[in-house]
Amino acid sequence: MAENRYEFEDVRKMIEELTTNAEQIQEKLLGELLERNAGTEYLSRYLNGEADKELFKKNVPIVTYEDIKPYIDRIANGETSNILTGESVIQFHLSSGTSGAMPKMIPITAEIRDLGTIYFGLVTSVLKMHFGDFDKEGKRLEFMFAKQDDETPSGLKARSVSASLYKEDGFRIIISKNYTSPIEAIFCPDTRQSMYCQLLTGLIKRDEVVSVASAFATSLLRAIKFLEDYWMELCSNIRSGQLSDWITDSGCRNVVSSTLKPNPELAEPIQDICSCKSWEGIIKKLWPRAKFIRSIATGVMSQYVETLKFYSGGLPLVSAMYASSEFFGGINLEPGNEPPNVSYTLLPNMAYFEFLPLNKDNQTMSEEGIEPVDLVHVKLDQHYALLVTSYAGLYRYKVGDVLKVTGFHNSTPQFQFVQRQNVILSIDI
Repeated sequence: MAENRYEFEDVRKMIEELTTNAEQIQEKLLGELLERNAGTEYLSRYLNGEADKELFKKNVPIVTYEDIKPYIDRIANGETSNILTGESVIQFHLSSGTSGAMPKMIPITAEIRDLGTIYFGLVTSVLKMHFGDFDKEGKRLEFMFAKQDDETPSGLKARSVSASLYKEDGFRIIISKNYTSPIEAIFCPDTRQSMYCQLLTGLIKRDEVVSVASAFATSLLRAIKFLEDYWMELCSNIRSGQLSDWITDSGCRNVVSSTLKPNPELAEPIQDICSCKSWEGIIKKLWPRAKFIRSIATGVMSQYVETLKFYSGGLPLVSAMYASSEFFGGINLEPGNEPPNVSYTLLPNMAYFEFLPLNKDNQTMSEEGIEPVDLVHVKLDQHYALLVTSYAGLYRYKVGDVLKVTGFHNSTPQFQFVQRQNVILSIDI
C-alpha cells in the first residue's frame, strides 16, 4: 500500500503542477509547436517561416476537417514532404461516423501516441485514488470491440482510438492480468460472437470482477440487452462446459474453450438472478464485488443515465475522461460525481487549446472583433466552441464540441460537455 500511496502522490502532484501553471505550459507548448512546424507547407502560408505566436493568432485561420482534408489525403496517399507537421505520421485515427459523412482521418505521430499513453495512465490513476487499486483486487469487465484496420494507399494504418490502444504491446501484456475479456474476443470481426464471448468470460470470472465498463453508455446498455437475449444459453455453456456451436471464430473458440469447464455451481446463481421478473440492479447482482461502472454518460449520452442507474444496483456511474480522435486531454478529477455534475479539466500539456465564444443558441458569434480566448481566460458559465492545435498538424482546428465553463481547478478551467455543433445524428462505433 505504501508503494501505491507514493505513486498516487506523484500523480496528484503532477496534476496540481499542470493546473497551477496552465498559462505558462500552454504558451511554451505553442512556442514549441511553431518552432517545429513553422516551415511546413500549411503553416508557411500564414507565418512565412516565422515561429511567431502573435502572427499565428492573427493569420492562421480557424478550420474544420473539410478545410484540411486535402492535406490529410495527400499524406494518406504517400507524399512525404512536411505538409502539416515536421514529424513523421505513423498512422491515422478514425473518428466515429456522423450522419452524411465518412469517418475523419486524423494524423498521428509518435509523440501523440506517447501522450495518449500518459493520458490514459493519468485517468486510471485518478480512478484508483478514488476507488482503490482495483487492478490488484480483481479484474475489469470491459466490453471492447476493435474493427479491422483500414489501410491508406501509402500503407499507413487507419483505426479507431480504442483499437490503437488495444494494439499496443503494453495493453497486450496486461490484458490477461487486468481484464476478463480475452484479446481474441476483442479483435473478433463478428461483434455478436465477440459480445457473447466477453459476457461468457465475464460471468465465468464474476467473483473477480471489480469494475464494469464500456466506452459509451449505449454500448453498455447494448451488452445488457444482449445478456437478456442470451442468458439461458450462457448458463447452459457454463453448466456443461461446452461452448455453443455458433461460435465459429477460431480465436474466440480456442481461448474460451480453454477456460470453460463444467460448473453447475456457478451456473445456478447466475440463472436465478437472470430469471427474476425485474432486472433492477442486475449488474451489482451478477458482479457483487464491482465498485463502479465506467462509461461516458455525459452530453448526448446523458439520456441513458436513468436506465443505467436502474440496472446498476447503486454502483457509481463514472464518466472518467473527455477525449476524441483529434486530441487527448480532458480528465474528470472527481469521478464520484453524478453524471449531470461531471466537469472535465483540460490538461494543458496535451495540446494548445483555444475557445470561441458562442451565443445563447450555441452558434458562433458573427460580430466583428470576436476572437478565440486562451485556456485560462475563459469566463464562468460561458459556452465555447473548442479549438485545438496539436502535435499532429492540427492548427486552430474546430473540434465541433460545445463546452460550458463550470469552475476552475487552480488556474485551469473545468468544462461540461454540452453537445456537438451542427450534428443531427451521431452513431458510435
